[in-house]
Amino acid sequence: MVAGLPSSSLLGSKVAITVTLARSWMFPEAKNAPTTIEETAETAARCREAGAAIAHVHAKPGEWEKLVSEIRKTTDILIQAGMSSYPIEQRSDAFESRPDMISVMLGQHDEAFVNQDVYAIHTREELHAYADKCRRFGVKPEFEIWHHGSIWTLEYLIQKKVLDKPYWLTLFFGWPGGNWTPVTLDEMWYRTGSVPPDSICSVSAMGRNTWDFMSKAVSIGNNVRVGTEDCPFDVEGSVAADNAVLVRRTAEIVKDLAKSVATPQDVREAIRTKDN
Repeated sequence: MVAGLPSSSLLGSKVAITVTLARSWMFPEAKNAPTTIEETAETAARCREAGAAIAHVHAKPGEWEKLVSEIRKTTDILIQAGMSSYPIEQRSDAFESRPDMISVMLGQHDEAFVNQDVYAIHTREELHAYADKCRRFGVKPEFEIWHHGSIWTLEYLIQKKVLDKPYWLTLFFGWPGGNWTPVTLDEMWYRTGSVPPDSICSVSAMGRNTWDFMSKAVSIGNNVRVGTEDCPFDVEGSVAADNAVLVRRTAEIVKDLAKSVATPQDVREAIRTKDN
């Protein structure tokens, strides 16, 4: 870990790879994501074998229980329930399916994709309710950090004593819209160095070629999020065959940097640490 950055010592020198199995919002022409629950579960299993510890997945309302069940039949990968822009009342079935993690946007969504714009906001009161519900269902919140204001909101929730350590965070770069931040080492260094102690950071970058950026993320001690939702292209800039190809390449980067790939069990042990 580079001096001055928060320690992810709960994972040591291991790097957790999260794979996003949803379709690309920015590059809809890249049709390399699974489209059915069965395909998603099968892809999650192959990504687990390739090195992913966490699968970030989307489901339609009413389908969460089936999706979580199908994935758990095929693999021990951790399940991270996406759609973080949805209000809490629309995510009851996601909570009831009891994934390992649930994505929560710290603040507002302002995204500009090819075929749709997304605008949503979680008030601090709603975020408090999210934190309470995560505790009640035994689900780890995965907080999305899109800019520095999200860190202020995280600190607010910590001060309210509604969160359990460690704090699992995903830092977003390059996603188009009003929350856009540059895909640069300076931006990543500044934001990673500003998160609270007891944070475990993962990095997501959207763009046609983000592999060099992801390598830098690993080199300074971050975990990484890759997959068709974020960047559906391989290192040559072509549409990847599938998500397992993207995970396999990421695992190679991790090993090239003299680190090891975290298993689902490594992550489970890390997030089990609590401060009640």
